[in-house]
Amino acid sequence: MHEFSIAVNIVEIATDYAGRENAKVVKEIEIEVGELSGVVVDALEFCMEAAVKDSILEGAETSISFVPGKARCNACSHEFEVHDFLTVCPSCNTPAPEVIEGRELRVKSLLVE
Repeated sequence: MHEFSIAVNIVEIATDYAGRENAKVVKEIEIEVGELSGVVVDALEFCMEAAVKDSILEGAETSISFVPGKARCNACSHEFEVHDFLTVCPSCNTPAPEVIEGRELRVKSLLVE
């Protein structure tokens, strides 16, 4: 389960940012997870509960938003939703479209005091 190491890294990123802002408390953390990122959202939520213990994020509300996969065909420029990397363009059947959304895994925002 690589989600625990991801959760620990998220806590480190948030702690570093909060320290630079001289924050005493993190009230909320918002995370974006793309459909094609390989991260299981339920597992990440579970791991975040353990990772925030004894940190500045303990007690913070964690909000995880899901970003659906989206691709653009390299042949006809058609944009469409994708759920895996093996999808062909529904417009012209060209394989290997360029993934333009859905790989995200980032801390989108922090609410600090």
